[in-house]
Formats: sequence, structure tokens, C-alpha cells
Amino acid sequence: MKRVVSVSLGSSAGDKTVRTTFLGEEFEISRIGTNGDMARFAELVRELDGRVDAIGLGGIDRYLVAGRRRYTVRDAERLARNAKKTPVVDGSGIKNTLERETIEWLQRKGIVDFRDKNVLVVAAVDRFGMAEAVSRLAKKAIYGDLMFALGVPIPITSWTELRVLGFLFLPIIVRMPFKWLYPTGGKQDEITPKYEKYFRWADVVAGDYKYIGRYMPTPDSGALAGKIVITNTLTPNDIERLKERGVEMVVTSTKEFDGRTFATNVVEGILVALAGKAPECMSAEDYRSMLNTLGWEPTVRRLA
Repeated sequence: MKRVVSVSLGSSAGDKTVRTTFLGEEFEISRIGTNGDMARFAELVRELDGRVDAIGLGGIDRYLVAGRRRYTVRDAERLARNAKKTPVVDGSGIKNTLERETIEWLQRKGIVDFRDKNVLVVAAVDRFGMAEAVSRLAKKAIYGDLMFALGVPIPITSWTELRVLGFLFLPIIVRMPFKWLYPTGGKQDEITPKYEKYFRWADVVAGDYKYIGRYMPTPDSGALAGKIVITNTLTPNDIERLKERGVEMVVTSTKEFDGRTFATNVVEGILVALAGKAPECMSAEDYRSMLNTLGWEPTVRRLA
């Protein structure tokens, strides 16, 4: 049996283990939350090293992307280096393929016509493939990187502006403590409504659910009524919260297991384990080919 374990900075309340089969190979897939404890995270990576087939970095990005440049997040790199034998993945290989193709698949299948949609991408630098596809297909797009990641209430309204800001600031941002940029531990379960006018403006809200879920408007505001949410890593409780707010449709780019969707780092871990290659030896075409072989499609759930 192959084992893929995602070690997450998120809450342990979301821990899950499932067993399934891919291409005739039996897999045990687990998620272990560390409640924002970096030391515990590092300890778990060391314990799992050499004992599992792939380790996923959950709740933290190892790489952020702007244009063709990839920047390494210092805190994530320190955590990943605790593994000496087992491949460590953060989902970036999947984000650049599967999430890009999710947007194109929705357009091609006629499920979402982005040509007449305003799209809010809550953070583009950690979902560059998705954001780039949105920039080509959507009527209008707003990229919320400054707002959702840095707390600066300024929307980014063009793809060119996003790339320029990425080139200027990502070399600095990746050296900051990650907890300044992204909710960890119990903070992932807190809801602090902000930026309601941008949620209200959007027909589609896309990107990391930890940002969407933390800042989404209250149910009585009506700001999410009839909207489409394209995201990942949803629990039944997350689905219920979106339903309470009147969200019409939820699309997740990753496969649903036993009532929840796992993160992109888990999917990348599965593919790396199947291929028997180091992540750095996997190309975008390798990921795309394997996903096609697995018959992978986004999960579309209509809530209203």
C-alpha cells in the first residue's frame, strides 16, 4: 500500500484518513493538522521521512509564482528540508495544471461562461495557473493578493499590474514569517467579514478557501447569494457555511473522498507516488498526462 500524508499548519479538527485505489494501486491518504505549531510540523516531517511515499505541505506554500518566475517561501523550505528521503510536495505542480484546466473545463463544458462574469481571485500568486486562465476568459477580474494576504485594501485590476507587483514584492514577501500572510491553526476557522463590496461585485469567487472562508460576508448580507465559488479543500462544514450564504454552485478542482476534498498537495503527492519520481523530475505534461489517465474531473456541486 502506498501512503501519502499531508502535514498541515491548519487545525487538527480537519484530520482525515481514507483508503482508495488509483491505477490498481491501493493508497492510504491522511491529513494531520498541527494547529499552527511549526516545531510539531517539522517533527512530523522527520518522523514520516522514509516511512511514506510522499509528504504534502498543507496550509503553507513552498513556492509562489509571478509570470515565469518562482519564488521559494523561506518558512516552507525550512520545513520541507526535514525530509531527507521522502519526496515533499506543496501542490504547486497541480495548481499550475489542474486548476488552470478547471477554469478551461468549466468554460468548455458550458457550466460557467466566464465571458460575462466578474471574477474575484482572492490570491493569484499561489494559484497562478487558475489566475492566468481567468485573466484570459473572464469579462473582468480582480486579484485580491494585497487585500487578503497583506491586509492592504487595494484591489489589483489588471494582469499586467499583478505581474509587476509580483516581481517587485515577492522576493521580500517570501522571507516574511508565513503566519503573517496566511491563517494557520485555529485562525483558519475564524470568520472576520471584510471586503464585502468585492464579494458582492463578483459573479465568481475563486482561490484558496482559507482566504474565502475567513473573510466572506455574513449570511444576512446577501453578498454571496447566487454566486459561484471555485476552490479546494472543503469540509462538510465549509459547504454548509456557503449554503447558508446562498452560494449557488461550488466547484472544487480536486477529487472528493468520503464527503470532503483534499488539498492540491495531496493530489500532487498521489501523482508523485504513482510515478515513482522526485517532484523536480515531474513536468507539467507529466502531471497532465497522469490526470487524464486517471480520468480526473472537477467536482461540481449545486447548492441552490
